[in-house]
Amino acid sequence: MTAITAALVKDLRTQSGAGMMDCKKALTETNGDIEAAIDWLRTKGLATAAKKSGRVAAEGLVAVSANGTTGAVVEVNAETDFVGRNEDFQALVKGIASVATEKGDDVEAIKASPFPGGSSTVEEKLTDAIATIGENMALRRAAFLSVEKGVVASYVHNAVADGLGKIGILVALKSDGDTEKLAVLGKQIAMHVAATSPQSIGVDDLDPEAVERERAVLSQQARESGKPEEIIGKMVEGRISKFYKEVVLLEQTFVVDGENTVKAAIDLVAKEIGAPIEVVGMVRFAVGEGIEKEESDFAAEVAAAAR
Repeated sequence: MTAITAALVKDLRTQSGAGMMDCKKALTETNGDIEAAIDWLRTKGLATAAKKSGRVAAEGLVAVSANGTTGAVVEVNAETDFVGRNEDFQALVKGIASVATEKGDDVEAIKASPFPGGSSTVEEKLTDAIATIGENMALRRAAFLSVEKGVVASYVHNAVADGLGKIGILVALKSDGDTEKLAVLGKQIAMHVAATSPQSIGVDDLDPEAVERERAVLSQQARESGKPEEIIGKMVEGRISKFYKEVVLLEQTFVVDGENTVKAAIDLVAKEIGAPIEVVGMVRFAVGEGIEKEESDFAAEVAAAAR
């Protein structure tokens, strides 16, 4: 039997938004399993779906580098938000992104590669920056997209400089059509991805476990409402369709026009340029997502530094 600690209850409360006693009961019912406890709370109508990956808990910058049919995005973390405003740090992150366009998403290969414009490797440049700026830094992750024909478009949200910010997106469009119009569409879709954070491009590539988990929660909710079994199946399928519209890129309402689905918006442009368009890749990096960061008393830190 897992011990239901105060820290565990607090974690569940942060993720679910449910009350403390409800969280404690949910953890007791599920033997301390956070994911199961979130589902338990949802079946009782006490919480909405939690998005752990949206919890930003570390600082730094995301950089994107796209050039026609290729593009890369990297995340470099630092200890404080102040470092993101440092021009040397910005140049470092931007340089690492340019290396990623050549080396792909292998972090170790990127770190071992020469940094642009010098003889030092990326890892050595990171080490130098740590010594100069005085904060620990790390290249956390990288992603790379490419297409034979079409475009790889990019977008940065909360940009602090060109190609640098808190959220970076790449979208790869495969098409034989006009690249200028494809680039405009690609950036619009990238902006949409920044706003909605879809879990997959299409229904078929959505994580089956996520679908089954949602289906189980919806089924339990329907049963607890007293609906007969012959009605529950139809109810669940209807709600699963709604779930797809919330988390699948092509099924979402396009934020640019607020009317068409993303798929319909793509089809309109495809008709305009006289060539099919396929979204073959999508990456969204937000600084610090999924990293736990120790909470601290900022006033106490300043006082300690002053002493």
